[in-house]
Amino acid sequence: MEDQAWLSDALVFLIVAGVVVPVFHRFRLGTVLGFIVAGVVVGPFGLGRFQFDFPLIRFLVLEDPHRVEPFAELGVVFLLFVLGLEMSFARLWEMKRYVLGVGTVQVVATTVLIGAIVALLGQPGPVALAVGLALALSSTAIVMQLLVEERRLATTTGRVSLSVLLMQDMMVVPALIIVSLLAASEPGGSGVASWSEIGVAMIEAFLVVAAIVLFGRYVLRPLLRQAALTGIRELIMAIVLFTVVAAAIGTEAAGLSPALGAFLAGLLLAESEYRHQIEVDIEPFKGLLLGLFFITVGMSIDLAVVAKFIVWLIPAVIGLIALKAAVTFLTARVFGVSLHSAAETAIMLAQAGEFGFVVFALARSNGILSVETTQFLIVVIGLSMAVTPFLSRISVAVSRRVEEIEQKDAASPEKEIDELEGHVVIGGFGRVGRTIARVLESENVPYVAIDQNARLVGRERQSGRHIFFGDAGREEILDRAGADRARAFIVTVDSPQNAEHMVRAACRRRPNAPVYARARDTDHAMALAKLGAEVVVPEAVEGSLRLAGRILTGLGWPDEAVSRRIDQERERELVQLESGKE
Repeated sequence: MEDQAWLSDALVFLIVAGVVVPVFHRFRLGTVLGFIVAGVVVGPFGLGRFQFDFPLIRFLVLEDPHRVEPFAELGVVFLLFVLGLEMSFARLWEMKRYVLGVGTVQVVATTVLIGAIVALLGQPGPVALAVGLALALSSTAIVMQLLVEERRLATTTGRVSLSVLLMQDMMVVPALIIVSLLAASEPGGSGVASWSEIGVAMIEAFLVVAAIVLFGRYVLRPLLRQAALTGIRELIMAIVLFTVVAAAIGTEAAGLSPALGAFLAGLLLAESEYRHQIEVDIEPFKGLLLGLFFITVGMSIDLAVVAKFIVWLIPAVIGLIALKAAVTFLTARVFGVSLHSAAETAIMLAQAGEFGFVVFALARSNGILSVETTQFLIVVIGLSMAVTPFLSRISVAVSRRVEEIEQKDAASPEKEIDELEGHVVIGGFGRVGRTIARVLESENVPYVAIDQNARLVGRERQSGRHIFFGDAGREEILDRAGADRARAFIVTVDSPQNAEHMVRAACRRRPNAPVYARARDTDHAMALAKLGAEVVVPEAVEGSLRLAGRILTGLGWPDEAVSRRIDQERERELVQLESGKE
């Protein structure tokens, strides 16, 4: 019977993924909302209510949310792992102002305000504190998935949102310990033992994180390098999956969020040569498992409870969203986030998160919350998460409107550049530079371009692009483009000598920012690499590789074999460049 139940659940999920979600996507409502609504429909509180009256319905029902929860949690784990792949420890350190500043203040302030409101409604202190802690945190899975789908992850909003969510994940240990101690704080409890428990838990968490970082640096990378030499992609993927799951289990055992462990595993691989291949291979698993997570969110929404408490539920959800948005907006502004980005981030993070389910379950088992109160709060969380796709649309509209007002108030285009932060500086806006710019625009990555063709600069400025006339090889010109705040530099100028000047100037002005450069040939690439360019792409080499790939495909080689052979040749060129740099 258990095997049949698994098969039935798998069938229902595939129907949802193949039919319901594409419909929502077709009407631009988003896959997240599609999965959540589907979860309400196929869950125990939807069609599940009628399965005994109509036996055939049971083949369209996910009866037990707990049966699919382990796989749903894997979806969140893989999402954070992929996000970690797109980051690096250096970039994370650059975001410390947002992680430690905006994230910490947002959690503390929201907890205090929500707790105070609950206390004013007549609830005892332990209930107020537990509710405040649970509702202060937002949904990492939904917010980050929406930012990825809508190509906003690389924007200031994406970086601030990720920073706040990371801090919230790190608050898992203190929150769970506090909720556990609330039950133990009754008469007869020992305060000394409580602080001792907190200290031990913090030490365990630190040791686990340190162990993950050391394993990644001294074991994982050499192991992957040896696996790559075998040419077996499955072996590389097996090592990666083991690392992700092991890191998640390790942080969960230490009381931290398993998603935080997966994020650390991604960070460890972010600077390796395998990150892009790993990301492509793991993407399908992440998408399907994350869909399961959103379905479990929908399954937690009991429409009967919504109808019963609708007089209180709607004000509770609206009040929660308004309060969290206000706190996040003010906090972001205090730490220097621009007005439109602060507004967008605040609305995006205004919902409650999946961690609230865990806190309320623990509070219920410890006798802090009643059954009825717990169910009410779970539905509040579920509804706030369900409306997040709509909040995302609202946040974009509000951000654009505020940005329009800001631009009208701006005195000049140079002022707009002065307010940019975390942008990319592109030297040269010819064919290659414009292609790169289009890609960055499609992903909402801010950039500033520099070119010495006055006619081109004038034409592109009229189209609204951040570009101005100048020699990108001069440090004072890079300063005008906000080099001290840039996330990266891209060198696409035609002249080899000017390209070398820009690499040298960029490395002097912003040593920690990576420099990506186009080179004429291998010799030029080696010269740029020695000057400090982190990634150099010789045009002649890439053109040859593309042509070779087309030739092999035309000769009848399988696509996978062609990709593997071209990757091996590209890797050989990269090794040659690295040896030349040394």
